[in-house]
Amino acid sequence: MEGKHKKSPSASPEKDLLCAEGRPDIGKVWRNVLQEAERIAASEHRLVSLMEDVFLSRASFHEAISARLARKLAREDMTRNELFPLLEEVLVAHPELALSMVSDMMAIKDRDPACTSMIQPLLFYKGFLAISTYRLSHQLWKNSRCDLALYFQSLSSEVFGVDIHPAAHLGCGIFLDHATSVVMGETTIVEDNVSILHEVTLGGTGKESGDRHPIVRSGVLIGAGAKILGRVEIGKGAKIGAGSVVLNDVAAHKTVAGVPAVVVGESSSENPAQAMDQSLICSGL
Repeated sequence: MEGKHKKSPSASPEKDLLCAEGRPDIGKVWRNVLQEAERIAASEHRLVSLMEDVFLSRASFHEAISARLARKLAREDMTRNELFPLLEEVLVAHPELALSMVSDMMAIKDRDPACTSMIQPLLFYKGFLAISTYRLSHQLWKNSRCDLALYFQSLSSEVFGVDIHPAAHLGCGIFLDHATSVVMGETTIVEDNVSILHEVTLGGTGKESGDRHPIVRSGVLIGAGAKILGRVEIGKGAKIGAGSVVLNDVAAHKTVAGVPAVVVGESSSENPAQAMDQSLICSGL
């Protein structure tokens, strides 16, 4: 394990090229979702109303995700009828958000054997819905609508049990597996194609200001309950063992575990986030 950061390398999200990979075929995914919605409506009459409201009556993916989030996030403070046009307006103005959301859906379908169709993340995966809420709040934050962005952060924490500050920078293809109690601080950077299990904290170490939260490079797998604290960098393709406390940099393709975390070997896969292999391959270090 390398020494702790004294500076903030690659702190700028522009330098990290977040969401730098190819654009998903959103039309193909949307057609697949509609087919699944028709199947569910035909086979389960108790879900017909949900399928009609969220999918079958909608003309596009961005309408569907706006409808789904409006159903989930509606409160006395802001009703469904108020939420839906607000969310849709943001997605129409920033179509890259929907592409990022579809990338997240595809990551779930690819990495989670329990996910058997593209519609399931939209319906049942609170990690996906929480990340989608974050993406909207992040755009509001960039548009200087910070109070509204923080409102959505609070809603996500309350409804989904996921607390991601809207100023954090997350790439595409992010999989929050189970998602409960995931926390990411204000200056966190997570690159593309990262998998994070439940009860993970990407946090600071005190009251310091400025860049104070972790940088997580692409392909990283972070096991359940891991805590990564301070402006440390988790290198590309690294693996963090469940329950670990990481206070120092982790080099690319290393596996660390323990409290405090130490190197226990090389990552067993070139891309642990995709492989989702949480075993610890020790090398006698």
